[in-house]
Amino acid sequence: MTRRWAVNASPIITLAKIGRVDLLIQLCDQLVIPQGVADEIQNSGYNDPAVTWIRNEGQKYIKPVDSIAPQVASWDLGMGESYVMSWLISHPDFDAIIDDRAARKAATVLGLSVRGTISIIAIAKREGYISSARDEYEKLIDVGFRISSDVLLKALKLAGE
Repeated sequence: MTRRWAVNASPIITLAKIGRVDLLIQLCDQLVIPQGVADEIQNSGYNDPAVTWIRNEGQKYIKPVDSIAPQVASWDLGMGESYVMSWLISHPDFDAIIDDRAARKAATVLGLSVRGTISIIAIAKREGYISSARDEYEKLIDVGFRISSDVLLKALKLAGE
């Protein structure tokens, strides 16, 4: 199975905070970071691991998106989410990696394939890239990632734990 992912800022930022942004590269065959997402990360005003990563190793994954697709613009989402979803409209063989609830709903309504940071960790566990999904989820929670106990239990089950 070929995995092609267009990634939004939140998964990059969160995974970089726990030192696991490498999972994005390891788990997919083609990674794309739309330029608007890279701009959003770099213009955040913070000097954190995501900014460092996007300015260095992440540069090779940045791709231009000429404009926001009209069907995406009507949802009034954030810049990064809009660019990721616009990429998917012109590249339907990609999945969106987005955590924002409103953007995930919009993607589903638009018929776009979407997953989030939680599923990245579950895939990594199932495929042997990490030894414990629970440990990684706890690290996510420690850096401010919000996940309900119900979702956490489902995620652990998905990860095979």
